[in-house]
Amino acid sequence: MDKQIVITALAALAHDTRLSIFRLLVQAGPEGVTAGRIGEALEIPLGTLSFHLKELSRSGLLGSRQESRFIWYFANYPTMNELIGYLTENCCRGQPEACGAPCPPKKTTRSTKAPTA
Repeated sequence: MDKQIVITALAALAHDTRLSIFRLLVQAGPEGVTAGRIGEALEIPLGTLSFHLKELSRSGLLGSRQESRFIWYFANYPTMNELIGYLTENCCRGQPEACGAPCPPKKTTRSTKAPTA
């Protein structure tokens, strides 16, 4: 994973509201959640929410799709797993079992497409 992509993703997550949004979407699963429901669940005004969703999308951590008049947002799991893998790939000198760290996720290619049903 390119270091600049890592820095952009970590910077996007380094904000309380964006971290909360991302965690909500990770929990929601691949189907995602509409922007309105994210705003309701986290009590975020839509103007503020739009800014944070844009930042997360720009980082590659979120994807979106439009259905009718609604925009659904979802966590980009391949990018998330690449980020985790990048952060843990050299854990304990390449022996993660030595420090009790879980194995890093498999590296995948970056995707921002909506998941298929």
